[in-house]
Amino acid sequence: MSLDPALVTDWFAVHARDLPWRRPGFSAWGTLVSEFMLQQTQVARVVPILEEWLRRWPTPADLAAAPPAEVLRAWGRLGYPRRALALHACATAIAERHGNLVPEDVDELLALPGVGDYTARAVAVFAHGHRHPVVDTNVRRVIARAVQGVALPGAPNARRDLPAMAALLPEGREEQRAFNAGMMEIGAVVCTARAPRCAECPLAAVCAWRAAGLPAHDGPAPRRQPRFDGSDRQRRGRVMAELRASDVPVTDAELQQVLPDPAERARILSGLERDGLAARTDTGWSLP
Repeated sequence: MSLDPALVTDWFAVHARDLPWRRPGFSAWGTLVSEFMLQQTQVARVVPILEEWLRRWPTPADLAAAPPAEVLRAWGRLGYPRRALALHACATAIAERHGNLVPEDVDELLALPGVGDYTARAVAVFAHGHRHPVVDTNVRRVIARAVQGVALPGAPNARRDLPAMAALLPEGREEQRAFNAGMMEIGAVVCTARAPRCAECPLAAVCAWRAAGLPAHDGPAPRRQPRFDGSDRQRRGRVMAELRASDVPVTDAELQQVLPDPAERARILSGLERDGLAARTDTGWSLP
């Protein structure tokens, strides 16, 4: 089953959220930064940090020249701070290899640190207007329901997911960009995982899942995000918050107030050091 791309693009023209990376004139560098920040992070948390980031570092070379510690401080509480270091490395590569310009070619984008299949195609499409399928979790879910007639998609598989989206893309440069963005938007705000709003969906009349009576998911249970409370992610975040807040090394005694258990504290600090997020000094711990 296929679908008329205009159902998506016409809806998107009216209902798209006003987001910085969708505004005319938004830079390719800004698009790349936004894609790094949006990985596993809600849009509302990203927007203010993105805008401040681009004011401070408007080009890749500007970010590349910044010390990693300042980059980590600016990343703030976005989570998964290794993304900040990967973005710093990516900016350095763009400044050194590409004349401070974000490349357009998917293969060149894939060769940059921290850039995977999704990010490379998103930048090529949304920043440069090239025609590629852009597939994230939301797009996979919309295709699974509207085209394949099942409640949830299977595990991610680029060799399956990219052709499935490519088969739906319209030919025109602007149309395919709007279609890619529109499919993502439908999945993000209408065809959600737990509470789809079918009555508001522009694909309701052609949706194979709806036509089949909304059958329940009968495959493997979707992988759930591990609990944050009490996790090592939370412990790492507490330590990183202490390091970001201090201009001088944080002493072991101070970190003991954050993580009282010695074995736990040693494990977390060792992991942060291994990931390049913390450095041991003569008097304590600091950002790298």
